[in-house]
Amino acid sequence: MLDFKNKNVVVTGGGSGIGRAASLAFGKRGAFVHILEWNEEQAANVVKEIEAGGGQAKAHQCDVSDQLRVSAVFKAIGTVDILINNAGVSNIGRADTTSEQDFDRVFSINVKGTYNCLHAAIPLMKAKKSGVILNMCSVAATSGIADRFAYSMSKGAVYSMTLSVAKDYLADGIRCNSVSPARVHTPFVDDFLQKNYPGKEKEVYDALAKTQPIGRMGTPEEVAHLVVYLCSDQASFITGCDYAIDGGFLKLNT
Repeated sequence: MLDFKNKNVVVTGGGSGIGRAASLAFGKRGAFVHILEWNEEQAANVVKEIEAGGGQAKAHQCDVSDQLRVSAVFKAIGTVDILINNAGVSNIGRADTTSEQDFDRVFSINVKGTYNCLHAAIPLMKAKKSGVILNMCSVAATSGIADRFAYSMSKGAVYSMTLSVAKDYLADGIRCNSVSPARVHTPFVDDFLQKNYPGKEKEVYDALAKTQPIGRMGTPEEVAHLVVYLCSDQASFITGCDYAIDGGFLKLNT
């Protein structure tokens, strides 16, 4: 039922993790997937995976914090039916331990990067009076998580932008929603554990997994399933909403 034939889907950060899973899911369902990714090799690999399954895709090397580059990429794409604002970075630290450099980096990618893609995509959607935008938020936007000051700030901004865009473009036939995962097992998690807890990776991983009441981390594919549904015609009555996909993190932790 979830058919995206003749749809142009843009996925930022589509070379790994949730972005990769979303790119593959859309490609499997007939969409032409445009992957905006800083890492050219990762993006090229996902394109190959999509094409191997009979789908269509193209990689675009892009730093989403660079508005000129983002504008050029969207101009080249030409028509955008669905935008997945997924590109993002994390950071460990509190307000008094987060450096200005780290704060600016998180802001420029997670917040400005989302804005840059909205700024470029919305006029293309307005021109054809239709479009769907899905922003990757986080439980950190609405829940206090220790040592995630800059990251939480950025996802709070993404949550607010989702509501603003949903409200502002109702008359243009544009829907905008967000999803808020809790911890999802991506390559980022493995790299983080290897860097910060050498020799204790499994112990710390198990502890992080247990912060979800369901007892485990989510998978990128589980998040991608929700993303695909919210961008489908079956979800045409849904806009201005944030959906937690968190193993009970927000409602069941006591």
